[in-house]
Amino acid sequence: MLMPKRTKFRKPHRDCLVGETKGGAYVAFGEFGVQAMECAYITARQIEATRVAINRKMRKGGKLWIRIFPDVPYTKKPLETRMGKGKGAPEFWVSAVRKGRIMFELGGIPREVAEEAFRTASHKLPIKVRLVTRDSLDGE
Repeated sequence: MLMPKRTKFRKPHRDCLVGETKGGAYVAFGEFGVQAMECAYITARQIEATRVAINRKMRKGGKLWIRIFPDVPYTKKPLETRMGKGKGAPEFWVSAVRKGRIMFELGGIPREVAEEAFRTASHKLPIKVRLVTRDSLDGE
């Protein structure tokens, strides 16, 4: 499971999830990318499930780059707890993903395999995503 070795603060404020991504909106490493079409928190479990699904479709060939990292702890209060008494304990790690962010990249595989891997990966993520290629983002 992905998580940082250490953080500066144990319980940070929630990041604002409005608008488009500030960076990482282009395919930098591979030939194909999985681009977010909505803003959301992506958990470490969802990233891992997507990674496993993509690697199963790619078999032995190709390479996968993960462009997001869950570096924000997400806190929750226990169930059936009254209001007050401070902020809840950190439960899991998330990555704040905004619209337009390239989350995963694939390289060294044919387009058909990339589309099939993308389709299974999209089922693992809580947001709408699209498959982009290295040259398709130049005009958009």
